[in-house]
Amino acid sequence: MKDKKLTLFKEYNIYAITAENLSLGRKNIEVVEEILSAGVKIIQYREKKKSMREKYKEAFILRELTSKYDAILIVNDHLDLAKIINADGVHLGQEDYPIEIAREFLGEDFIIGITAHNREQIIQGEKEGADYIGLGPIFESFTKEKPHPPIGVEILKWATSNVKVPIVAIGGIKEKNIELVLENGGKCIAMVSEIVSSENIREKIEKIRKIMEVYKNGKDNS
Repeated sequence: MKDKKLTLFKEYNIYAITAENLSLGRKNIEVVEEILSAGVKIIQYREKKKSMREKYKEAFILRELTSKYDAILIVNDHLDLAKIINADGVHLGQEDYPIEIAREFLGEDFIIGITAHNREQIIQGEKEGADYIGLGPIFESFTKEKPHPPIGVEILKWATSNVKVPIVAIGGIKEKNIELVLENGGKCIAMVSEIVSSENIREKIEKIRKIMEVYKNGKDNS
């Protein structure tokens, strides 16, 4: 079952991440349902400011929504929350729990993704058993309070050519620069503000998907 889910991370797909503070006054539930209805199949629930009880209530509803749309739900940071709501996986930063501890706690069927900023972290993450690696920030990003400096597309090109696990490109990726990411091996593309801050989320996703489809068809059939 996990292997089937992971195929979504290997293909040309959008990996949407929540950010209620950037959602133009809309709630995460409303935004995620709009994203799902537009056909996105991977959602990460990331919420830093709310209490754990608020996060639980919200994540529980998101689990129901993602199940309804046959989509994957990844919980950022919180192993306990991911397990309680029976999410599909968890995403861990470099300062979070080690992969082996997360695996022991969650079990083999859970997807465990990690954030990596350089080659050493990519290699280590793959060695330790990460199911996918979120690589970035590719471009300058302001969705975090203390953003990491952008790492550029060269390391993305290297990673997608040398790493067996799926690579999810993240960080400052917009409609205007996504082709550069695709040209350098990116397939699964994580986006935050470009989607949640759009007045018309469905229209924005359709525009992004069209770019990805043109690239996919042009490259895969050449």
